[in-house]
Amino acid sequence: MEKKPLGPIWCPTGPQNAAEPPGVSTPVPDGRGLSVALKSGFGAMEGQSPGSRGPSEKPIPAAARPGLSSLGAVFILLKSALGAGLLNFPWAFHKAGGVAPAFLIELVSLVFLISGLVILGYAASTSGQTTYQGVVGGLCGPAMGKLCEACFMVNLLMISVAFLRVIGDQLEKLCDFLLPGAPPAPQPWYVDQRFTLTLLSVLVILPLSAPREIGFQKYTSILGTLAACYLALVIVVQYYLWPQGLTREPRPAQSPSSWTSVFSVFPTICFGFQCHEAAVSIYCSMRNQRLSHWALVSVLSLLACCLVYSLTGVYGFLTFGTEVSADILMSYPGNDVVIIVARVLFAVSIVTVYPIVLFLGRSVMQDFWRRGCCRACGPRALADSSGPWVRMPLTILWVTVTLAMALFLPDLSEIIGIIGGISSFFIFIFPGLCLICAVGVEPMGPRVKCCLELWGVVSVLVGTFIFGQSTVGAVLELV
Repeated sequence: MEKKPLGPIWCPTGPQNAAEPPGVSTPVPDGRGLSVALKSGFGAMEGQSPGSRGPSEKPIPAAARPGLSSLGAVFILLKSALGAGLLNFPWAFHKAGGVAPAFLIELVSLVFLISGLVILGYAASTSGQTTYQGVVGGLCGPAMGKLCEACFMVNLLMISVAFLRVIGDQLEKLCDFLLPGAPPAPQPWYVDQRFTLTLLSVLVILPLSAPREIGFQKYTSILGTLAACYLALVIVVQYYLWPQGLTREPRPAQSPSSWTSVFSVFPTICFGFQCHEAAVSIYCSMRNQRLSHWALVSVLSLLACCLVYSLTGVYGFLTFGTEVSADILMSYPGNDVVIIVARVLFAVSIVTVYPIVLFLGRSVMQDFWRRGCCRACGPRALADSSGPWVRMPLTILWVTVTLAMALFLPDLSEIIGIIGGISSFFIFIFPGLCLICAVGVEPMGPRVKCCLELWGVVSVLVGTFIFGQSTVGAVLELV
């Protein structure tokens, strides 16, 4: 289950793979060992004030020379969105009350998802910034930029927890397959998830996360793509073949229990389609930066992503109905070889993606550390935020905190609700605010300006509603 960061850039959600498709130029590293493309919205804001430049007059920063092809941009956006949410979509179809209402919600959300990507490209052109939080800070003010940075930190932390939760679930099923035993007999202590997940975190995840650079991670995105496509294909085929271990029972027609249950699907959709954090960096890396071209790239990417998510959601829900698990793989028998391959692929993919999420979160903490060290005198070894005396404690702290939270939160749906609520800031609220501020400095007709401002207000209100609803729901679930 991946969501998350990717490409030479990241993407949230989900945040997840790091591939460099054909046409992507090698990013120019900054002085701290991070690359502009990899940071994808993280790091210090450049503090550039917004001007009155339009999309056709945007500056091209030296650190982000356009070299990304259109195909590469589509690939990276698609990979940023495809991942962790795939496992959760069948459960979301159940929560929505069936295929028809869930699919309708998905289509309505797609309008806002695509418009958010287009708005971010337009805002990047207007502000001249190359990072997400730089755009927000440049157009909406430094305070909003700080809020954006804080949201990034919390979002990355919860995505890391979700990753570990999914890895733990797959380890549990694999242990049941490799060490089968009679149900009454207790499992050995060494197959307990608390031990296996902790051991994997210490021996594999922590060493992968320790290096200062993570350039080697760019080759893992192909694995993530194959894992996502393989899982969708397996779920469709399993529905028609109906292998041993699955009981075919008539599924009664379902309808939404309440409007609240319908709205509860939005956090899952936000988590699944979360690629907006990487949008600014992808746009600024493209050779063709016309806004119409960027809109086409956004539409193609999200439509392809929607196809994969919809197939998984529809056939996963039709297979298990109301009995579907929050992690679709947990609903299948543990001894099915085809499903075992899917589990291994997803687990390996997430293990290799987790360090990228940690790297991005650590870069934000290093920025905090750097700003703090500028005001205080300390040992010379602690002045370098990317040095081992600072980097290693931050890495260990991140792994420890996320591991403890993953073992404490037993249900993946609880984590998804929190992540989806925070994601509404990046998909709805921040793009809406950027649009409102951008049209104020761009020359345009009063009618066009009024329509754009109205859409920005609607986007902010929808995002606020989703954040409030999902946050309250997640808190109630935890209580």
